[in-house]
Amino acid sequence: MSDTAVLSRKADFPGLVTADGEPWHYLDTAASAQKPQAVVDAMSRALGVDYATVHRGVYGRSAQMTLGYESARRRVAQFIGAKSENEVVFVRGATEAINLVAASWGMVNIGEGDRIVLSTLEHHSNIVPWQMVAERTGAQIDVCPLTEDGQIDLGALEAILTPRTKLVSLAHVSNVLGSVLDARAAADLAHSVGAKLMLDGCQAAPRMTLDMAAIDCDFYAFSGHKIYGPTGIGVLWAREEILDGMPPWQGGGAMIDRVTFEKTTYAPPPQRFEAGTPMITEAIALHAAIEYIDDMGVDQAYDHERQLARTLREALSAHNSIRLFGPEESAGIVSFAMEGVHPHDLGTILDEEHVAIRAGHHCAQPLMDHLGVPATARASFGLYSDESDIAALLRGIERTQRIFG
Repeated sequence: MSDTAVLSRKADFPGLVTADGEPWHYLDTAASAQKPQAVVDAMSRALGVDYATVHRGVYGRSAQMTLGYESARRRVAQFIGAKSENEVVFVRGATEAINLVAASWGMVNIGEGDRIVLSTLEHHSNIVPWQMVAERTGAQIDVCPLTEDGQIDLGALEAILTPRTKLVSLAHVSNVLGSVLDARAAADLAHSVGAKLMLDGCQAAPRMTLDMAAIDCDFYAFSGHKIYGPTGIGVLWAREEILDGMPPWQGGGAMIDRVTFEKTTYAPPPQRFEAGTPMITEAIALHAAIEYIDDMGVDQAYDHERQLARTLREALSAHNSIRLFGPEESAGIVSFAMEGVHPHDLGTILDEEHVAIRAGHHCAQPLMDHLGVPATARASFGLYSDESDIAALLRGIERTQRIFG
C-alpha cells in the first residue's frame, strides 16, 4: 500500500486533529482505534431518525431496526469466516466474551485437577477470569513461556499439555509486543490432547483476515472499538455445537423461550447469551466499521502497519538509551523503554508535541515482570497512520532526551 493511499484516509477520521486544528499523531490504536466518519454517521442515524428497539415491536421502524441489527450479526460472521451467524454472540467487549466462556462453558467443563493453559504475555482479561474458574473448581493454571524474541513458545506449549488440559487460552496477537501466534498450530496442539482453544483476537481482528474454519479454534473474542467501531460492543464466536451445550450466563428478557414461576426454558444460541435490550446502535455502527475496513483492505492495512513498525524499530534501535521489546516483525505494535525516563514522563512530554502513545503495564503485569520493567512505552499503528506520525514521535523522543540528558 502506498503512503498516498493511507494519507487520503486520514481525512476520514475527525479525531485526528487537535482542538486548534493541528495534526494529532495518534499512536495508541492498540488501546482503541479512532473512528471514521462513516461509523460516526451510522451511529448518529441509528440513535436518531432510525431509532427503535429490536425484536419486540410490530411497528415498521422496529422491524427495520431488527433487520439492521441482525444484518450486523451476519456481517460479523462473514468478516470472521464463521459457518453461521448463529455462532456470533454480541457482548460488551472481549473482556465480557472471555468471562462468558469462563462462567458458562468453564464452570461446566473444568473440574478439580484439570489444567488451564495461558501464556506469559496475556492481557489481564485473559488471566483473571480463568483464575476465578480455577479458584472455584480446583483446577490448576499452567503458564506457557515465551521465546527470546517474545513469541508464545509452541514447543513449550506441547510439553505442557496433558490429558487433564481442558482449555488453552492465548492472545492471537500480543497487545504489548505485537507478536503473532501461529493460531492453527496452537489449535492442533490443544486438540491433540482433547482441549479447547480460545483466542483473544482484539489485536488480530483489525489487522488480518480471519477464517474460523482455517484457524480451527473453538472460541474467538474481539472488541468493536479496536476495529474502528464503537465502544460497548464486542463479539464472541464459538462453534455452534459448543454454544448449544452451554448454559445461560445471565438471565432476563430476550434470552428465554418461556417463563413460568415453576420453570424457564431458554432461547437457542446466540439469543441465549444476550439477555436484555441489546447493543442496537453499537451493532449497526460495528457493521459500518467492518464495511469501512473491508473497503480499505485488511491485509493491505496490515502490511502497511507492519512496515511502519519496522521503520520505527529501526529508528529507535539507533538510540543506545532505548531498549526495544518483542520480535523484529510485529503486527504494528512497538514497545520500548528509555533509560532514566519513566514511560509516563515520556508520554506527558509527547502529549505536548501532539503525539499520543500508551505508557504503563498495558494490563499485562506478568509480562512486565518477565521483561524486568515496571512499564513500557507503546506506539501502535492503525490504517490511518503514516511516517509523519513516526517523525513526530522521534522529535518528541529527542526532546525528552535533551530534557533528561
